[in-house]
Amino acid sequence: MSDAAVAADPVHEFIGKTIAEHPVVLFMKGVPDEPRCGFSAVSVQVLDHLGVDFVGVDVLQSDDLRQGIKSFSDWPTIPQLYVKGEFVGGADIIREMFQSGELKTLLADKGVLQA
Repeated sequence: MSDAAVAADPVHEFIGKTIAEHPVVLFMKGVPDEPRCGFSAVSVQVLDHLGVDFVGVDVLQSDDLRQGIKSFSDWPTIPQLYVKGEFVGGADIIREMFQSGELKTLLADKGVLQA
């Protein structure tokens, strides 16, 4: 999507601003204290287990946001994890990266994990 198209889309603007302002963002169903789907719950558990400070954004607050995050990342499912403005992946990728130790390494390399 071109920069002009992103600028014209307030939802994409919000997403861009959110991932620019927060080092770790999880776009999820529900909120970290109360996930509203199993995939979001697993993703929150992994991040909590690693001790990562993250912001959870509830995509259920608006249909525009729920559709917008999918088109923003060109990824069809929610949750979606962003680290330092970079799309990492959804629940399966988060879980696989966690199990292999890759997620911890990525977070440490990006400077968002307390050693």
